[in-house]
Amino acid sequence: MKAVKFLAVLMFGVLAGCATPPKIKDYSTFRAHDPHSILIVPVLNNTTSLTAQDYFLSTISAPFAERGYYVFPAHMVKSVLEKDGLSDAGLIHKANPVRFGQLFGCDAVLFIEINKWESQYAVLATSTNVAFHYRVASCRDGAVIWEDDRALTYSPQAAYSANPLAALLVDAIKAAIEKAEPNYMPLASQANLMAAATPGQGLPSGPYRSDYGKDLSQFPSK
Repeated sequence: MKAVKFLAVLMFGVLAGCATPPKIKDYSTFRAHDPHSILIVPVLNNTTSLTAQDYFLSTISAPFAERGYYVFPAHMVKSVLEKDGLSDAGLIHKANPVRFGQLFGCDAVLFIEINKWESQYAVLATSTNVAFHYRVASCRDGAVIWEDDRALTYSPQAAYSANPLAALLVDAIKAAIEKAEPNYMPLASQANLMAAATPGQGLPSGPYRSDYGKDLSQFPSK
């Protein structure tokens, strides 16, 4: 069941890519700062979900590490910050990025806001929605060197049936399952992957990838 759900999420990402592509970012500032390491601080949860922050943290490190950057373990960072008196995500997101560089020796800080983490139930259809804002700031001078927004939706659909009443029943069952166990994790993982790796939108290849500095056509400086 979960494998099928994840494939549906992937298909959603493909279909979303068929829409009018967003304007390609200018990577001049990012390349000028040339970060090698990224610190992911606790996310700012702007939703009513009490568990969104902890669940999301488990999905965020890998996509950015795979782009060729050293990514500090998110849960370790959270623990260190709490010991340093920074346990409130709101205060962390307002802090000067230079301070994190002094504390951890990192080149850049990734701030993420969860703006949507919800499941909307309407008897025969349930939609699970997530939305995130990503911001990377330099620990050298605090400058924002990259930003991105991602929003994804999963809505289970019934398979074709010659019997309309049977199709409605299948829809109701699938909607109930999605309501009981919302499909947040695959959605969050896919959103993070798209944010980190989409050509012209994500991060250029970092120093721990073989194509470091060779992707100027996909991540241009203007």
